[in-house]
Amino acid sequence: MDAKHVFIYDGECPFCKHFAELLELKSGISNIEFINGRENLNQLSSLLKKGYDLDRGAIILKGDEILYGPEAINWICTKINEPSDSLLELLRVIFTSKQRTNLAFPILVFARRILLTLKGITWKPVKDSIQSY
Repeated sequence: MDAKHVFIYDGECPFCKHFAELLELKSGISNIEFINGRENLNQLSSLLKKGYDLDRGAIILKGDEILYGPEAINWICTKINEPSDSLLELLRVIFTSKQRTNLAFPILVFARRILLTLKGITWKPVKDSIQSY
């Protein structure tokens, strides 16, 4: 039996939240837990210290392995089994290609930042321990 994986997303981002909800409800992926990173700030702080910033992309924990950003999105989209949602099927088709994922991912991060700014929400759920002056 496969170990349970963890998908950490930004629950304040409408795109991220909807994607996670679609994955959880309609993707057919088993052995995965979906976590809103903003509700788990201690875990996010620990990941940030290791160089994984939720502001720059979703995070997947696979045992001791960490997938991050475009790699995480590509991996999870390759695990989608006959989705029962047309948007999820479109996302699966786009993001199962590493090349398409790497091209589209910076646009998604930029769109996320615009939406969060419009909502008055900080991009970074946790701050780096080193302050810039």
